[in-house]
Amino acid sequence: MEASRYDIVVIGGGPGGSATATYLARAGRSVLLLEKEHFPRFHIGESLLPYNRRLFEEMGVLPALQAAAFPRKFGAQFHLGNGSKSVKFVFREGRFTREPEAFQVERAKFDHLLLQHAASSGAEVREGWTVNKFTSARDAVTIQARDSEGTSHSFEAAFLIDASGRSNVTGNQEGLRVIHPHLKKLAVFGHFAGVRLDEGEAGGDTIIVRLQNKWFWVIPLSAEKVSVGCVMDQAEFVQNRESPADVFTRLWQSSQPLIERMANAKLLGTLHTTSDFSYYNRRYVSQRLLRVGDAAGFMDPIFSAGVYLAMYSGKLAAQAVLQSLEAGDDGERRLRAYEKRVRSAMQSYWQMVEHFYTTPFMELFFAPREKFKLASAVNAMLAGELEGPWTLRWRMRLFFWFVKVQGRWPFVPKISFD
Repeated sequence: MEASRYDIVVIGGGPGGSATATYLARAGRSVLLLEKEHFPRFHIGESLLPYNRRLFEEMGVLPALQAAAFPRKFGAQFHLGNGSKSVKFVFREGRFTREPEAFQVERAKFDHLLLQHAASSGAEVREGWTVNKFTSARDAVTIQARDSEGTSHSFEAAFLIDASGRSNVTGNQEGLRVIHPHLKKLAVFGHFAGVRLDEGEAGGDTIIVRLQNKWFWVIPLSAEKVSVGCVMDQAEFVQNRESPADVFTRLWQSSQPLIERMANAKLLGTLHTTSDFSYYNRRYVSQRLLRVGDAAGFMDPIFSAGVYLAMYSGKLAAQAVLQSLEAGDDGERRLRAYEKRVRSAMQSYWQMVEHFYTTPFMELFFAPREKFKLASAVNAMLAGELEGPWTLRWRMRLFFWFVKVQGRWPFVPKISFD
């Protein structure tokens, strides 16, 4: 059977795949997007970063998102589980933060909207299609896929974009996945009514509650619905031999900030569990192939960077592909440059995530100071500033140097999780 030919095939219709397909289709290229599920579908990762807004504007989808009336997010709060300390970051107050607000989104609705926008931009979207394997050659990529009826099909493209998320289709085929040795987590989560939120603008904040070696998120999706979840070591969950509901309830009832918010909460639907193993692929690119978002690497979602990194890398992937198509070559040099930029962006958040589970980091994090404008630098990172000037980068290096010093010679008050 002769393979159908496209300029680009995109695997996955999440935010990364939809963004990539939108940029490519709006540039006039033939794009086929293959998504294994049928949208809308349930998903977590509901908190966005302010710098997403720039991508929404470029893609032409911002008016549709505004019309959807998603809650506006102006900042993020972090609390110790025992209620002894808290800190709040308001994005517009950061001296280096150029975007002041974001959305909180119910992913079923948000992802479906982005996928529909990719289709309306000119991408051919097929849902219920599973990609089985790919082969790269010097002049093209061949993709084998199965439709919802189980029939196999073959496609050829000049380039392949893997935005398959944690399914990691091409990375698994090439044996590239490396699991983070210390971030083997499990998440228990659900949607709740009756969760107490703050009054006014702060009612849209993402709330993170840090316990001894685990953490909770509280993300408002509407006035009536709030996403609440707990991320913990998978080994601890297995050893406890409790049901997910029992573990979840026991843990939130051990924390004063959560008791105050969850006292009248009522579960909507069921609790979900998912493995939350952080990993990265040893390569983000292969011959005529680029991986975006979680298909490049997935990290513990403490800082809500997942959707932004997926769409940011999707934009960079689209640019590299468009330039390569224009030049009529395989884009090897551009793909290497793409990998370097995306790896740098992801490493910025890897560093934040890895340190989040250390006490010295938390001690400085809960004692923000504007000396050297370090608090503003952290604010910018939390907002999604990945391409800031050297004046921001050296401050983040200084911040992590202070974290190292705090571990040996404490100079801010120590904290207790008891």
